[in-house]
Amino acid sequence: MKPVMPHAQLDWDDQGRPYSRVFDDVYFSDQSGLDETRYVFIEQNRLAERFAALPQGGRLVIGETGFGTGLNFLCAWQVFEQHAATDARLHFVSVEKYPLSLPDLQRALALWPELKVFADQLLAQYVAIHQGFQRLVLDGGRVTLTLLIGDALEQLPQLDAQIDAWFLDGFAPAKNPDMWTAELFAELARLAAPESTISTFTSTGWVRRLLNAAGFKMKRTPGIGHKWEILRGTFIGWPAEIPAPAVAKPWFARPAALAGKRRALVIGAGLAGCATAASLAARGWQVNLLERHDALAQEASGNPQGVLYLKLSAHGTALSQLIVSGFGYTRRLLEQLQRGVDWDDCGVLQLAFNEKEAERQAQLAAAFPEGLLHRLDQSQAEARAGIALPSGGLFYPEGGWVNPPALCQWQAAQSNIQLQTHHEVLELRRLDGRWQAWDGDRLLADAPVVVLAGAAEIKRFPYSSELPLKRIRGQITRLHQTHESQSLSTVVCAEGYVAPARLGEHTLGASFDFNNDDLTPTAAEHAGNLQMLEEISLDLVARLGADTLQPEALEGRAAFRCTSPDYLPIVGPLADSSAFVDAYSVLSKDARQTPDIPCPWLDGLYVNSGHGSRGLITAPLSGELIAAWLDNEPLPLPRTVAEACHPNRFALRRLIRGKA
Repeated sequence: MKPVMPHAQLDWDDQGRPYSRVFDDVYFSDQSGLDETRYVFIEQNRLAERFAALPQGGRLVIGETGFGTGLNFLCAWQVFEQHAATDARLHFVSVEKYPLSLPDLQRALALWPELKVFADQLLAQYVAIHQGFQRLVLDGGRVTLTLLIGDALEQLPQLDAQIDAWFLDGFAPAKNPDMWTAELFAELARLAAPESTISTFTSTGWVRRLLNAAGFKMKRTPGIGHKWEILRGTFIGWPAEIPAPAVAKPWFARPAALAGKRRALVIGAGLAGCATAASLAARGWQVNLLERHDALAQEASGNPQGVLYLKLSAHGTALSQLIVSGFGYTRRLLEQLQRGVDWDDCGVLQLAFNEKEAERQAQLAAAFPEGLLHRLDQSQAEARAGIALPSGGLFYPEGGWVNPPALCQWQAAQSNIQLQTHHEVLELRRLDGRWQAWDGDRLLADAPVVVLAGAAEIKRFPYSSELPLKRIRGQITRLHQTHESQSLSTVVCAEGYVAPARLGEHTLGASFDFNNDDLTPTAAEHAGNLQMLEEISLDLVARLGADTLQPEALEGRAAFRCTSPDYLPIVGPLADSSAFVDAYSVLSKDARQTPDIPCPWLDGLYVNSGHGSRGLITAPLSGELIAAWLDNEPLPLPRTVAEACHPNRFALRRLIRGKA
């Protein structure tokens, strides 16, 4: 059975209101959904006064069960806009098993013209909403929406957050009993901040009793409209008679938040560095972005076209979860850029170039919904690509190509970021709670926080020298567009890839060379790229006249990708490696131990590296992950995925294997 993520199946009444076929229930009151939302969720959680009380740079986190049409979110955002300080932030986390399609969401939100200014921003970012954690950044970073797409009892246990106010929504208990269980309420309690508030439109006795048993002190309060009573409450603490929820192991726990000025150095202005700088700047951090070259995106992030290609596993691995979440986040970011010059959502076609690849594609097509990927036979693939092809393949309709420097430039242009080129950091020193970046005897900059985003170059610093990063040389070939090659209408991949033309040039690539440290483009690799083009399409070879081209006359560029042994990026806080071994040496004798010893963090030192050939998909969301670590925010990824990307994983494995 294909685990499709179906969109909500809706009917519409004669007044244009949506009704769920699956749950045989309305999305909002047939009297006034807006009044009900404001009374049940906004008033009972005292949001207006709590927003008004937020300090400069303060934040409130709201959690919700059942995103539905987004009405509760938009109402909360409106009240936040009316009452909060200009640099305060709203973080809204909502779980939804059956998200509305974009056309249905547009139709539903058109019912509330007074929310249009907020609804339009949501609709503009409502693309690539797929299974798992999907982060949307709104209002210039002032409002963050994290949608957990899937079953609440599968998604909420993966959430790492502290929720200040809960909206317990969803269809009525009688219609959707799975959303009103002791297990779910235990998750709400696990995630609740001290004195977190909660409200819900139901007053059903067993719901109240289960919430009380989970640690919320609930009381009935007068209702609105045809609801006589509703429930509201406060979290008073985890019940003593119930075993406490598991806490993060110390080596994956959050470092203590840093006090003082929110200033950061980010070293390296490629995809990872620019994304990190942008995510921090959106939260009010003052960021110095240090780049050794004369401009940003000069190394692996400098290719004219990179591909938004999702190399997934059918088995729900941490890497697959990261890729689906990261793809959605990047795809939404690109809506800010110029389509056709900076990026294009022309789709990506991965050819089934041999039997093993065809088998892999069949597994993926069975595991993921059609909106993310689907199979095309040879004739369908040729019609989609606009050229003759040797086989069909797997098509990613929301994929395409991106000009990485354009994305980097847009991110680095955010306010609060100072880009400093010709700044090569040769040494890091820690002095009086600040990190100093030195170039020989010249102090370049200093700040309490530094993020290492310079790919494999970060191994030059003793603090990060043991991270197992390796460089892989890759070369792309630039081919001039011809009249005949204009028919290529999607990115096509086999062992390599070719993209539709950008500014009159196709990008073809990319080679993999583990043994060459010279970045001068070679004729041999141009020849290898042309051979990959032959495997993709002999028709396109002819259209480009590529069979007559001399490799030594071709133009291109070479750069180093930077990857890790498990192909996951390395993202998060760094620990002191020798103190780590001393603290957790018992693991070499018994890997099941969890010593109650705080991790010896290098305060304020973080890394965002190891993105390999997936940087367009993984680096931007990793910037959000770094910001969440630093600002003690809800993580933008499942806890297990954040742990799988954590720098400490390598020291931990070495200890357990007795190799530390």
